[in-house]
Amino acid sequence: MQVYSTRGFLIRQVFRCLLFSCLSLPTQAQDLEPRTYTNIPVGQNFAGVGYVYSDGEINPSPSVPLKDVEITMNTTVAAYVRSLDLWGTAGKVDVGWGRACLEGSGNFNGRTIRGDRCGTLDPSVRLSYLFYGAPAMDMQQFRSNPSRRVIGASLRVDMPLGDYNNENLINTGSNRWTFKPEIGISNRWGSRISGEAALAARLFTDNDNFIGDTTLEQKPLYQLQAHFIYDLQQGRWVSIDGNYFWGGRTSKDGVKGDDLQKNSRIGVTLGWPLTPQHSLKFFASRGVITNIGNDSDTYGIVWQYRWSEGPVIR
Repeated sequence: MQVYSTRGFLIRQVFRCLLFSCLSLPTQAQDLEPRTYTNIPVGQNFAGVGYVYSDGEINPSPSVPLKDVEITMNTTVAAYVRSLDLWGTAGKVDVGWGRACLEGSGNFNGRTIRGDRCGTLDPSVRLSYLFYGAPAMDMQQFRSNPSRRVIGASLRVDMPLGDYNNENLINTGSNRWTFKPEIGISNRWGSRISGEAALAARLFTDNDNFIGDTTLEQKPLYQLQAHFIYDLQQGRWVSIDGNYFWGGRTSKDGVKGDDLQKNSRIGVTLGWPLTPQHSLKFFASRGVITNIGNDSDTYGIVWQYRWSEGPVIR
Protein backbone atom coordinates (compact mmCIF):
# COMPACT_ATOMS: atom_id res chain seq x y z
CA MET A 1 0.00 0.00 0.00
CA GLN A 2 2.86 2.38 0.80
CA VAL A 3 4.49 1.69 -2.58
CA TYR A 4 1.29 2.62 -4.41
CA SER A 5 0.86 5.80 -2.38
CA THR A 6 4.43 6.96 -3.05
CA ARG A 7 4.10 6.28 -6.76
CA GLY A 8 0.85 8.25 -6.93
CA PHE A 9 2.40 11.18 -5.08
CA LEU A 10 5.38 11.26 -7.47
CA ILE A 11 3.17 11.17 -10.53
CA ARG A 12 1.04 14.05 -9.22
CA GLN A 13 4.15 16.14 -8.57
CA VAL A 14 6.30 15.22 -11.56
CA PHE A 15 3.72 14.71 -14.29
CA ARG A 16 2.95 18.37 -14.63
CA CYS A 17 1.31 19.37 -17.86
CA LEU A 18 2.67 22.07 -20.17
CA LEU A 19 0.58 24.61 -22.16
CA PHE A 20 3.30 25.44 -24.59
CA SER A 21 3.91 29.15 -25.13
CA CYS A 22 3.53 28.99 -28.83
CA LEU A 23 0.02 27.50 -28.74
CA SER A 24 -1.57 30.90 -29.12
CA LEU A 25 -0.61 33.46 -31.68
CA PRO A 26 2.16 35.81 -30.48
CA THR A 27 0.04 38.96 -30.18
CA GLN A 28 -2.79 37.35 -28.22
CA ALA A 29 -2.69 37.29 -24.41
CA GLN A 30 -4.82 34.17 -24.03
CA ASP A 31 -2.37 32.21 -21.90
CA LEU A 32 -4.04 29.83 -19.46
CA GLU A 33 -1.11 27.81 -18.08
CA PRO A 34 -1.76 25.86 -14.86
CA ARG A 35 1.24 24.53 -12.90
CA THR A 36 3.74 26.93 -14.44
CA TYR A 37 5.17 27.67 -10.97
CA THR A 38 5.01 24.17 -9.50
CA ASN A 39 8.34 22.78 -8.33
CA ILE A 40 9.73 19.64 -10.02
CA PRO A 41 13.02 17.76 -9.52
CA VAL A 42 16.06 19.00 -11.41
CA GLY A 43 17.46 17.02 -14.32
CA GLN A 44 14.03 16.27 -15.79
CA ASN A 45 13.41 16.56 -19.54
CA PHE A 46 10.03 16.96 -21.21
CA ALA A 47 9.26 16.82 -24.93
CA GLY A 48 5.83 17.15 -26.38
CA VAL A 49 3.65 17.83 -29.38
CA GLY A 50 0.18 19.30 -29.43
CA TYR A 51 -2.78 20.24 -31.58
CA VAL A 52 -5.08 23.23 -31.02
CA TYR A 53 -8.35 24.12 -32.74
CA SER A 54 -9.76 27.65 -32.44
CA ASP A 55 -12.86 29.16 -34.00
CA GLY A 56 -14.44 32.60 -33.81
CA GLU A 57 -13.26 36.19 -33.72
CA ILE A 58 -9.52 35.53 -33.90
CA ASN A 59 -7.55 38.55 -35.05
CA PRO A 60 -3.80 38.08 -34.56
CA SER A 61 -3.25 41.82 -35.04
CA PRO A 62 -5.98 44.05 -33.55
CA SER A 63 -4.38 47.05 -35.31
CA VAL A 64 -5.46 45.72 -38.72
CA PRO A 65 -8.78 47.43 -39.65
CA LEU A 66 -10.75 44.19 -39.95
CA LYS A 67 -14.34 43.93 -38.69
CA ASP A 68 -16.74 41.01 -38.29
CA VAL A 69 -13.81 38.59 -38.27
CA GLU A 70 -14.63 34.86 -38.30
CA ILE A 71 -11.59 32.59 -38.50
CA THR A 72 -10.92 28.89 -37.98
CA MET A 73 -7.36 28.11 -36.92
CA ASN A 74 -5.61 24.75 -36.71
CA THR A 75 -2.26 24.81 -34.93
CA THR A 76 0.38 22.14 -34.34
CA VAL A 77 3.19 22.78 -31.86
CA ALA A 78 6.30 21.12 -30.47
CA ALA A 79 8.26 22.01 -27.34
CA TYR A 80 11.10 20.92 -25.09
CA VAL A 81 11.52 21.69 -21.37
CA ARG A 82 14.38 20.99 -18.96
CA SER A 83 14.34 21.55 -15.21
CA LEU A 84 17.50 23.21 -13.85
CA ASP A 85 19.52 23.86 -10.73
CA LEU A 86 19.97 27.66 -10.72
CA TRP A 87 22.41 28.47 -7.90
CA GLY A 88 20.72 26.01 -5.55
CA THR A 89 17.18 26.98 -6.56
CA ALA A 90 14.88 25.19 -9.00
CA GLY A 91 14.24 26.60 -12.43
CA LYS A 92 13.54 25.50 -15.98
CA VAL A 93 14.04 26.51 -19.59
CA ASP A 94 11.56 25.76 -22.34
CA VAL A 95 11.53 26.33 -26.09
CA GLY A 96 8.63 25.98 -28.50
CA TRP A 97 7.66 26.49 -32.10
CA GLY A 98 4.56 25.80 -34.14
CA ARG A 99 2.71 26.09 -37.41
CA ALA A 100 -0.81 27.43 -37.92
CA CYS A 101 -3.33 27.27 -40.74
CA LEU A 102 -6.08 29.91 -40.82
CA GLU A 103 -9.23 30.09 -42.89
CA GLY A 104 -12.02 32.65 -42.64
CA SER A 105 -13.44 36.02 -43.56
CA GLY A 106 -13.66 39.62 -42.41
CA ASN A 107 -14.84 43.07 -43.44
CA PHE A 108 -12.01 45.30 -44.72
CA ASN A 109 -12.91 48.90 -45.62
CA GLY A 110 -16.53 47.94 -46.29
CA ARG A 111 -15.61 44.90 -48.36
CA THR A 112 -15.98 41.24 -47.32
CA ILE A 113 -12.77 39.32 -47.94
CA ARG A 114 -12.08 35.62 -47.58
CA GLY A 115 -8.87 33.67 -47.52
CA ASP A 116 -6.73 30.93 -46.06
CA ARG A 117 -3.08 30.80 -45.12
CA CYS A 118 -0.58 28.50 -43.42
CA GLY A 119 2.69 29.56 -41.84
CA THR A 120 5.09 29.14 -38.94
CA LEU A 121 4.61 30.97 -35.65
CA ASP A 122 7.27 33.00 -33.90
CA PRO A 123 9.40 30.60 -31.81
CA SER A 124 9.64 31.26 -28.08
CA VAL A 125 12.20 30.70 -25.32
CA ARG A 126 11.39 31.04 -21.61
CA LEU A 127 13.52 30.88 -18.47
CA SER A 128 11.77 30.35 -15.13
CA TYR A 129 13.34 30.85 -11.69
CA LEU A 130 11.53 29.65 -8.54
CA PHE A 131 13.17 31.86 -5.93
CA TYR A 132 11.01 30.95 -2.89
CA GLY A 133 10.00 27.54 -1.53
CA ALA A 134 11.68 25.51 -4.29
CA PRO A 135 15.25 24.41 -3.48
CA ALA A 136 16.91 22.44 -6.25
CA MET A 137 16.43 18.73 -5.44
CA ASP A 138 17.00 15.47 -7.22
CA MET A 139 14.24 12.87 -7.41
CA GLN A 140 15.12 11.16 -4.12
CA GLN A 141 15.24 14.45 -2.19
CA PHE A 142 12.01 15.58 -3.82
CA ARG A 143 10.15 12.53 -2.51
CA SER A 144 10.71 13.54 1.13
CA ASN A 145 10.51 17.34 0.77
CA PRO A 146 7.32 18.30 -1.12
CA SER A 147 6.85 22.03 -1.69
CA ARG A 148 3.76 23.77 -0.30
CA ARG A 149 4.21 27.37 -1.40
CA VAL A 150 6.35 28.42 -4.36
CA ILE A 151 7.01 31.91 -5.73
CA GLY A 152 8.86 32.43 -8.98
CA ALA A 153 9.50 34.65 -11.96
CA SER A 154 9.97 33.99 -15.64
CA LEU A 155 10.96 35.77 -18.83
CA ARG A 156 9.67 34.62 -22.19
CA VAL A 157 11.02 35.93 -25.50
CA ASP A 158 9.17 35.52 -28.81
CA MET A 159 11.59 35.86 -31.73
CA PRO A 160 10.49 37.35 -35.10
CA LEU A 161 11.22 34.22 -37.15
CA GLY A 162 7.68 33.24 -38.11
CA ASP A 163 6.24 33.71 -41.60
CA TYR A 164 5.50 37.37 -42.33
CA ASN A 165 4.57 39.41 -45.40
CA ASN A 166 3.47 43.03 -45.04
CA GLU A 167 1.12 42.63 -48.02
CA ASN A 168 -1.02 40.21 -45.97
CA LEU A 169 -3.71 41.48 -43.61
CA ILE A 170 -3.08 38.55 -41.26
CA ASN A 171 0.23 36.78 -40.64
CA THR A 172 1.30 33.93 -38.41
CA GLY A 173 4.56 35.76 -37.60
CA SER A 174 4.69 39.25 -36.05
CA ASN A 175 7.96 40.73 -37.41
CA ARG A 176 8.90 42.08 -33.99
CA TRP A 177 10.36 40.91 -30.70
CA THR A 178 8.06 40.30 -27.74
CA PHE A 179 9.24 40.10 -24.12
CA LYS A 180 7.00 38.74 -21.38
CA PRO A 181 8.24 39.10 -17.78
CA GLU A 182 5.99 37.39 -15.22
CA ILE A 183 5.81 36.71 -11.50
CA GLY A 184 3.70 33.89 -10.07
CA ILE A 185 2.81 31.99 -6.92
CA SER A 186 1.44 28.51 -6.26
CA ASN A 187 0.11 27.19 -2.95
CA ARG A 188 -1.07 23.74 -1.89
CA TRP A 189 -3.72 23.07 0.77
CA GLY A 190 -3.83 19.48 1.97
CA SER A 191 -3.07 16.62 -0.40
CA ARG A 192 -5.40 17.44 -3.30
CA ILE A 193 -6.14 21.17 -3.62
CA SER A 194 -3.81 23.87 -4.93
CA GLY A 195 -4.12 27.34 -6.39
CA GLU A 196 -1.96 29.54 -8.60
CA ALA A 197 -1.86 33.14 -9.74
CA ALA A 198 0.47 35.09 -12.04
CA LEU A 199 0.86 38.69 -13.22
CA ALA A 200 2.62 39.41 -16.52
CA ALA A 201 3.26 42.12 -19.09
CA ARG A 202 3.95 41.75 -22.79
CA LEU A 203 6.44 44.31 -24.11
CA PHE A 204 6.71 44.81 -27.87
CA THR A 205 9.39 46.24 -30.12
CA ASP A 206 8.25 48.19 -33.18
CA ASN A 207 7.26 46.52 -36.44
CA ASP A 208 8.82 48.85 -39.03
CA ASN A 209 7.42 46.88 -41.97
CA PHE A 210 3.71 46.88 -41.22
CA ILE A 211 0.96 47.05 -43.86
CA GLY A 212 1.58 49.92 -46.27
CA ASP A 213 5.21 50.27 -45.11
CA THR A 214 4.06 51.92 -41.90
CA THR A 215 5.62 51.55 -38.44
CA LEU A 216 3.52 49.75 -35.85
CA GLU A 217 4.03 50.53 -32.17
CA GLN A 218 2.19 48.85 -29.30
CA LYS A 219 1.85 49.70 -25.62
CA PRO A 220 2.40 46.94 -23.02
CA LEU A 221 -0.33 44.33 -22.70
CA TYR A 222 -0.89 43.26 -19.07
CA GLN A 223 -2.34 39.95 -17.91
CA LEU A 224 -3.55 38.39 -14.66
CA GLN A 225 -4.34 34.69 -14.59
CA ALA A 226 -5.49 32.32 -11.83
CA HIS A 227 -6.05 28.57 -11.49
CA PHE A 228 -7.86 26.29 -9.05
CA ILE A 229 -6.39 22.77 -9.27
CA TYR A 230 -7.79 19.53 -7.84
CA ASP A 231 -5.75 16.31 -7.83
CA LEU A 232 -7.74 13.24 -8.80
CA GLN A 233 -6.71 9.63 -8.24
CA GLN A 234 -3.56 8.06 -9.75
CA GLY A 235 -1.94 11.36 -10.71
CA ARG A 236 -4.80 12.78 -12.73
CA TRP A 237 -5.73 16.40 -12.11
CA VAL A 238 -8.19 19.03 -13.29
CA SER A 239 -7.84 22.81 -13.27
CA ILE A 240 -10.37 25.62 -13.60
CA ASP A 241 -8.59 28.51 -15.32
CA GLY A 242 -9.29 32.20 -15.85
CA ASN A 243 -7.51 35.36 -16.96
CA TYR A 244 -8.00 39.04 -17.66
CA PHE A 245 -5.77 41.08 -19.98
CA TRP A 246 -5.80 44.77 -20.73
CA GLY A 247 -3.85 47.47 -22.57
CA GLY A 248 -1.96 46.91 -25.80
CA ARG A 249 -3.16 50.00 -27.70
CA THR A 250 -1.34 50.38 -31.01
CA SER A 251 -0.13 53.33 -33.08
CA LYS A 252 0.65 53.41 -36.80
CA ASP A 253 3.13 56.11 -37.81
CA GLY A 254 2.29 57.88 -34.56
CA VAL A 255 -1.52 57.77 -35.03
CA LYS A 256 -3.19 56.00 -32.10
CA GLY A 257 -5.58 53.18 -32.90
CA ASP A 258 -8.97 52.52 -31.32
CA ASP A 259 -7.93 49.06 -30.15
CA LEU A 260 -7.40 49.17 -26.38
CA GLN A 261 -7.93 45.61 -25.16
CA LYS A 262 -10.01 44.60 -22.14
CA ASN A 263 -10.59 40.87 -22.48
CA SER A 264 -11.04 37.78 -20.34
CA ARG A 265 -11.13 34.01 -20.86
CA ILE A 266 -12.17 31.04 -18.76
CA GLY A 267 -11.19 27.43 -19.34
CA VAL A 268 -10.62 23.95 -17.98
CA THR A 269 -7.53 21.72 -18.17
CA LEU A 270 -7.31 17.96 -17.54
CA GLY A 271 -3.99 16.18 -16.95
CA TRP A 272 -4.00 12.43 -17.57
CA PRO A 273 -0.80 10.36 -17.01
CA LEU A 274 -0.57 7.15 -19.02
CA THR A 275 2.71 5.71 -17.72
CA PRO A 276 5.60 7.14 -15.64
CA GLN A 277 6.98 8.58 -18.90
CA HIS A 278 3.92 9.46 -20.98
CA SER A 279 1.02 11.81 -20.25
CA LEU A 280 -1.77 13.67 -22.02
CA LYS A 281 -3.34 17.05 -21.40
CA PHE A 282 -6.72 18.21 -22.67
CA PHE A 283 -7.82 21.83 -22.46
CA ALA A 284 -10.61 24.14 -23.59
CA SER A 285 -11.29 27.86 -23.15
CA ARG A 286 -13.80 30.49 -24.16
CA GLY A 287 -13.79 34.29 -24.28
CA VAL A 288 -16.16 35.79 -21.68
CA ILE A 289 -15.18 39.46 -21.97
CA THR A 290 -14.66 40.06 -25.68
CA ASN A 291 -13.67 43.66 -26.22
CA ILE A 292 -11.32 42.96 -29.19
CA GLY A 293 -10.35 39.71 -30.92
CA ASN A 294 -11.38 37.35 -28.11
CA ASP A 295 -14.87 36.06 -28.98
CA SER A 296 -13.65 32.56 -29.77
CA ASP A 297 -13.53 28.97 -28.51
CA THR A 298 -10.32 26.95 -28.23
CA TYR A 299 -9.78 23.19 -27.76
CA GLY A 300 -6.51 21.30 -27.62
CA ILE A 301 -4.57 18.19 -26.71
CA VAL A 302 -0.89 17.78 -25.81
CA TRP A 303 1.12 14.55 -25.58
CA GLN A 304 4.19 14.71 -23.34
CA TYR A 305 7.16 12.40 -22.82
CA ARG A 306 9.42 12.67 -19.76
CA TRP A 307 12.90 11.30 -19.15
CA SER A 308 15.55 12.00 -16.53
CA GLU A 309 19.26 11.53 -15.99
CA GLY A 310 18.77 9.17 -13.05
CA PRO A 311 16.89 5.88 -12.70
CA VAL A 312 13.17 5.82 -13.38
CA ILE A 313 11.03 5.88 -10.22
CA ARG A 314 8.04 3.55 -10.47
